[in-house]
Amino acid sequence: MVLIIDPQIAGISGDMLLSSLIDLGADKNKVLTGISKSAKFLSNSTIEKIDFEQITKHGIRSFQLILEVEEGVHERKGSEIKKAIFNSVTEIGLSQKAKTFAESCIDTLISSESAIHGISDESVHFHEASGIDTLVDIVGISIALDDLKLFDEMVFCLPVSVGGGSVTFSHGTMSNPAGAILEIFKNSNLIIRGNNANEELTTPTGACILVNLVHESVKFYPLISIGSVGYGAGQKDFEHFSNVLKIVRGVASDFETDSVKVLETNVDDISGEVLGNLIEKIMEKNALDISICPGITKKGRPTNCISVICSHTSMNDILDTLVLETGTLGIRIFDSNRFIVPRTTHSVELTIQGSPFQVNYKEFSFKDKASFKIEFDDLKKISNSLDKSIKETDALLRKEIEQLRSYNHDKF
Repeated sequence: MVLIIDPQIAGISGDMLLSSLIDLGADKNKVLTGISKSAKFLSNSTIEKIDFEQITKHGIRSFQLILEVEEGVHERKGSEIKKAIFNSVTEIGLSQKAKTFAESCIDTLISSESAIHGISDESVHFHEASGIDTLVDIVGISIALDDLKLFDEMVFCLPVSVGGGSVTFSHGTMSNPAGAILEIFKNSNLIIRGNNANEELTTPTGACILVNLVHESVKFYPLISIGSVGYGAGQKDFEHFSNVLKIVRGVASDFETDSVKVLETNVDDISGEVLGNLIEKIMEKNALDISICPGITKKGRPTNCISVICSHTSMNDILDTLVLETGTLGIRIFDSNRFIVPRTTHSVELTIQGSPFQVNYKEFSFKDKASFKIEFDDLKKISNSLDKSIKETDALLRKEIEQLRSYNHDKF
């Protein structure tokens, strides 16, 4: 099972995610009871009313958190909120994964404020997040995720809408997204984007929850069979879109997924020798693959289209190599999601014609059908040593590996 969080339009806040988890099927009474127990750990704050209501927002049926509180303070030390959250999840009896998640969320929130203001974690005071709202969001979400057993599932997140315009808070007015949001998302794998809402759409609490919950950021929905959908409404209303967070739970395909960069450029004045050397240099830069295809461009000119697949981390080095080796004046860059057949890497030592060889191969399976492929560098080395063709060597090694695999299977 997988969970997909979709904050592409309305962003995310703690109460929106909590409400969407209730709609997804989390035990409402368990969440409300747990939150009520936690309120006693935060002094000078009282919950007058808490519930989840089903509403329609811009035509979308969704759940919304109804929270009325009595606040006796205007600011609170971050360490006080952290202690209250720790005591709450301990008394409620949540799983260790839920406890770790809850503590990580408030730690992230405190660390973001510490970094922005240049003070220690112990000196951090919250103003906007000083009330019981933060406790309700983090504790409630921890209970709901634990109840749905979502800590054991893969969590994906689509691009996070942060809104636009400016925001005004205790430290004045600044452009949106504010410093806390940027600090929280910094060095995470999450993608953010603005829009013309002229409002803050993603709150610091919502951002903290995402960076501690999400395993992988994606631009598109992964391949899944949908099981259930939850909608959580925010408190604000917007004219042109529904302020609702959507989450989807389903069964993933047998494929693994990841995201890669595709680099493309056309060259029409490069010799075959240079292109052959380019392939070697690009692969040395940790490219995943490279292909060169001939074609015809404007004015009937023959050309070669160079296409490189690489990771985000190796892209810059490969861009440098493409420019320096080919003299190209432009490179097209695309993001691409991949579906990957699961595979495992194995290494065995075989004795062929009296000589020992180390053979590496990849084993992969799909739809209950398994196969394997020997690394070509090993095939080449062994075929030269045995003075046999690649085809003969492959057949010989496959027979030896299949016998070894069959023996190990029978043994265990």
